[in-house]
Amino acid sequence: MKRIYKVLLWLIAIFFIVFVLVNIALSLFAKQIVVKQIEQNIKLHTTLDKISVDLPLSIKLTKLSIGDLFRADEISVSPNILGFFAGKIALNRVILVNPVVNLERSGDGNLNLPKLEQKGTQKAPPVYLTGLSIRNGKIVFTDKKVEASGYKVILDRLSAHVSKVMLPPTSLKANFKLSTDILDSDSQKLGSIGLSGWVDFGPKDMDAVLNIKDLDLIYFSPYYGNFISQKKLLSAKLNVNATFKAKDNNLNILTDFKLSNLTYAQEEPVEGGLPELDLTRNALDFFTDSKGNLGLEFEVNTQLNHPALSPEQLKKIMLKAAAKNLSNQSPDELIQKVSDNIEQFKAIGKTLKNIFGGKD
Repeated sequence: MKRIYKVLLWLIAIFFIVFVLVNIALSLFAKQIVVKQIEQNIKLHTTLDKISVDLPLSIKLTKLSIGDLFRADEISVSPNILGFFAGKIALNRVILVNPVVNLERSGDGNLNLPKLEQKGTQKAPPVYLTGLSIRNGKIVFTDKKVEASGYKVILDRLSAHVSKVMLPPTSLKANFKLSTDILDSDSQKLGSIGLSGWVDFGPKDMDAVLNIKDLDLIYFSPYYGNFISQKKLLSAKLNVNATFKAKDNNLNILTDFKLSNLTYAQEEPVEGGLPELDLTRNALDFFTDSKGNLGLEFEVNTQLNHPALSPEQLKKIMLKAAAKNLSNQSPDELIQKVSDNIEQFKAIGKTLKNIFGGKD
């Protein structure tokens, strides 16, 4: 018994010595190798404070910075040894702590993402990732195509967890959970997003829920323009609850879409001009209740591996959903809106008559 105890002590001592030597070797040699490889492939100045091995087996990079594109306090990678023997780069889990990504779109629409160069004809070994965790991440998107000085949208307090189902080993099913706050260029909160569920890329099945909470739509007006309403919006809050269900690649998205606090700017009519008429946007204005709220429930059917929905299709879907909303409004409200819309059509007819030389 004493002999076994001594053997265990010796094994622990040897393991500890090897562990220390490996960390020293990584600090002296691996750090320079990693930095050099990143700079050669991405062409951006890279700095790394240190690289070390933690228990159980994981490699940790501390204070990694790649140009202005990316930085993180810690990156922890847990390799799968069996995968290496099979000629593959298999990673059981990757953890990013306080990562920051700075994305920028130039005036001509190009993103600042580096292009990886492949030297020679030999292909890089495939990389398999079975788990990813992001803790307190941040993504800063600067769009110079929308605004020359840089229109910013920030995803802050980004938390994400993706894990592959381990049994059976051949399964392509993964669970995921993501949450983030959306900020403006002054770091003021615009709303929040949450996404959770699972997806199986084998049979192409999915079950997930997306939540968008209290999103200030006005800040995003450079992107949607007058899609929501032909009148200029001064305020609008968006809340969305969408359920994604897929079976055999057939994806169904059931959405509860709510706009609240809709207020409009008072616009002066243009002398001699023809009022703009868009039946879809007029319908959305028409179905908004007296408190400035619009609630729509609509359904989208598409493909999981190739989801597609054009703006025209979305307009038709939302118009159909709005038509179901009439029962939530009082008869007095409907009569008033019908009268207002009749007056609008009369104004259009009068303008057309004046343009083409008719008399009042």
